[in-house]
Amino acid sequence: MASTPPGQRRLQILQALAEMLEQPKGDKITTAALARKLEFSEAALYRHFASKAQMFEGLIEFIEQTVFGLINQIAERQSDGLAQARDIVAMLLNFAAQNPGMTRVLIGDALVNEDERLQLRMNQFYDRVELALKQALRIAASEGMAHEADAAARAGMLTSFVIGRWHRYAKSGFKLNPSQDAAVQITLLLS
Repeated sequence: MASTPPGQRRLQILQALAEMLEQPKGDKITTAALARKLEFSEAALYRHFASKAQMFEGLIEFIEQTVFGLINQIAERQSDGLAQARDIVAMLLNFAAQNPGMTRVLIGDALVNEDERLQLRMNQFYDRVELALKQALRIAASEGMAHEADAAARAGMLTSFVIGRWHRYAKSGFKLNPSQDAAVQITLLLS
């Protein structure tokens, strides 16, 4: 039997962790439960990750790479600042809908009682999202579609709106689509 390459095993661990986070009850995930799900020992987990916090960091890295890669794509293909902001918010809501386990990381629910630096990293993530929205709204202001002074406030409101939708989605047991009826509210926040 051929052995699994180390990078592949790390990916399997992260995928299993994300799947476990999809459980609506949101129970605390232990390394013992994760090892059972993967059908190998906890020691095998620790050969690939030094700690559970490092496993969560792997999920956060996936989130950051995916989300900011998509934000960059939106900025490259969409020159209209308001459309950029609208597309970024829609992408964030759709990302959560497609990745329910990651939503628990995004809202910090999965990080409760974990290493504090994980929540600090998520706070930096929110700041970067807000900055991307602020940049899009400044473009809109330069195009005469919005007011420059409003860019920061609206970016903050949009970020809060997204986080609120993520919370609602997680609290519903991943049943309420975070994008449902969002278009109207996004339009109101941008007008």
